[in-house]
Amino acid sequence: MEPRKPYDIDSLTDVALRVFAERGYDGASMDDVARAAGITKASIYHHVSGKEALLERGLGRALDALFAILDEPAAREGTAASRLRHIVERVADTTLHLLPELTVLFRIHGTSKSERNAVDRRRAFDRVVTEIITQAQRDGDVRGDIDPRLTARLIFGMSNSVVEWYRSGNLTRGAIARAVVAIAFDGITSR
Repeated sequence: MEPRKPYDIDSLTDVALRVFAERGYDGASMDDVARAAGITKASIYHHVSGKEALLERGLGRALDALFAILDEPAAREGTAASRLRHIVERVADTTLHLLPELTVLFRIHGTSKSERNAVDRRRAFDRVVTEIITQAQRDGDVRGDIDPRLTARLIFGMSNSVVEWYRSGNLTRGAIARAVVAIAFDGITSR
């Protein structure tokens, strides 16, 4: 018999996020998390106070990763359009890299305190991107006839939907991220 792997808070969060992504946060129980981890529920409470604490950690990971994109040099320097292109590509790539975290983030409804805080942070991220789109419109580099908030929602809606259908296989993270950028900035028609 193989010895049981010891768990720490990060590995328990990993397991919980996979369970939440599969079953939904509301549909998952601590028993489900314990079963997936191969440990007792009491062992989980040694590390966290409960299910919401695991959710909060996972949402924090997701949002920290998104905000880290905004701090990258290519997101801060250059034209607004080039910054936007970088952000869109990195969000798509990050979504696939942190699939359980972003799946949970994109599916929350704002019913718990952790979810409401995450929704507020997500809106702050969207506001920053909307400001960049507004500047790119002023510069004449992106269409000015579509509301910047709507543009951000549609672009990220396309990118975020990846959590619903992506399963590892023939498509690489890079190929998907490049396709999101190509469709968002160039459309689907050949020229």
